[in-house]
Amino acid sequence: MRTVPVLPRVVSLVFSLVRDAIRFILLGTGSSAAIRAENLFLRKQLALYLERETKPRRANDATRLTLALLSKLFSWKEALVIVKPETLIRWHRKGFQLFWRWKSKPRGRPRVPANVRELISEMARSNPTWGEERIATELLLKLGIRLSPRTVRRYMPLDIGPSKRAPSQRWMTFVRNHAQAILACDFFIVVTAHFRVLYVFVIMEVGTRRIAHFNVTDHPTAAWTLQQFREVITGEQAQHFLIHDRDSIYSSGLDSTLKGMELRILKTPFRAPQANAFCERLIGTVRRECLDFLIPLSDRHLRSILQEWVTHYNRGRPHSSLGPGIPDRGATYQQIETCGHHIPIYHQVATKTILGGPHHEYRLERCAA
Repeated sequence: MRTVPVLPRVVSLVFSLVRDAIRFILLGTGSSAAIRAENLFLRKQLALYLERETKPRRANDATRLTLALLSKLFSWKEALVIVKPETLIRWHRKGFQLFWRWKSKPRGRPRVPANVRELISEMARSNPTWGEERIATELLLKLGIRLSPRTVRRYMPLDIGPSKRAPSQRWMTFVRNHAQAILACDFFIVVTAHFRVLYVFVIMEVGTRRIAHFNVTDHPTAAWTLQQFREVITGEQAQHFLIHDRDSIYSSGLDSTLKGMELRILKTPFRAPQANAFCERLIGTVRRECLDFLIPLSDRHLRSILQEWVTHYNRGRPHSSLGPGIPDRGATYQQIETCGHHIPIYHQVATKTILGGPHHEYRLERCAA
């Protein structure tokens, strides 16, 4: 079905109303006898069509509005022949609805542009684990669009978004003051499609939230774990503390070697995973945003999956605890200036798929000339 554009319809309606108003004014300049004679003359001609039962064409909006306005000036029920009285009353009510809708339209802060609203909805559907704060930081850091999380929530689909979680626990004063010099590490297991148990070892920088290193093995040992630390600790960074639990893998020999690398070991208390909350949080993020969507086939496949996700985590994923910010400070999009609620002119939003679809990265690109 063809749809008529709104602007031409409005122009046609205004033109018809002006034309009828001019005719009404001109009729007022004539004598009353001439007007009555013309009225009778037109009714006689209309009676000929009624005798033949000729069906009139459908009235347009301008005709309906004109008849509704003129009906207030005389007894219109006797003169109405082409439509029923109920129809004219319905036209009058419709005109009042349109008038009241125009009079009561919202005023105040303008709405977010339609293309930005569609972008928010698309981001929410493409990234099911993202909430309003994550989308707001993505828009701010990557696209330069500043929106509050409450505004983003307004334009998100009602059935999209993670459930609200309890607020994070307060960090220890020591960790807050020395985060830039602390490393944290931990193991977690992953089961492959053939029910093979693999161990993933991660080392993260607490201050920047950056994943410094990861590796996969099916048989972790103290010697293998020590080799992972040697690949990370080069002596060039200002790292002085290491947090790990009391697992038997962290042997006394391993701790002694790490102390020789000028690292002070901070062992967590028994049955207190919150003492290593950074790695626990990281492992939960890995499962929710990566491993819950994919089933690794082998250790090589798992290593490939984690490599892509770790690159996204370090260079493309905003972190609220950083201000918000990105762990890898060398990213070029940090230079983007905010531009209110609008996508910058001559720019378009480019999308990069992560892990085949669970996540996407957004950036601005200049439109082709």
